[in-house]
Amino acid sequence: MTRFLSVLTVAFTLAMSPLAATARAEDHEMKHAEHFMQCAKACVDCQLQCDMCFKHCLMLLTEGKKEHAKTAQNCVDCAEHCKLAGSLSARMSPFASFACEGCAKSCDECATACEKFPDDKHMAACAKSCRDCAKACREMSKHTMASK
Repeated sequence: MTRFLSVLTVAFTLAMSPLAATARAEDHEMKHAEHFMQCAKACVDCQLQCDMCFKHCLMLLTEGKKEHAKTAQNCVDCAEHCKLAGSLSARMSPFASFACEGCAKSCDECATACEKFPDDKHMAACAKSCRDCAKACREMSKHTMASK
């Protein structure tokens, strides 16, 4: 009887081995997906902030404040970069890391431009969102490169 239980235990262990491997793979995939989703959310938030800041800068330009022309351009271009990176990250595209590298650089530039106007709440919110997005994009890119 003891020998029968030993054989049964070995058979059960062998049968469960692929299931354990599958469970580990699924766990890895979920953690992988988490990085993409965190990045996608940061990109979407940044896109919204940049689009709102772009509109704000246009209003300032109509008031004759020409120093906001470059910031308006940075915001609208950054929003487009964030849109692309967010979309590719949301669908876990193999090209997401490339888009996110560019997005992080755009966000750095946009944040720097907006931080030149620290007393403006729209620009402060845009700069913060850009810094958060750049960080999320770099983390996601680093994670995807490490998992290859």
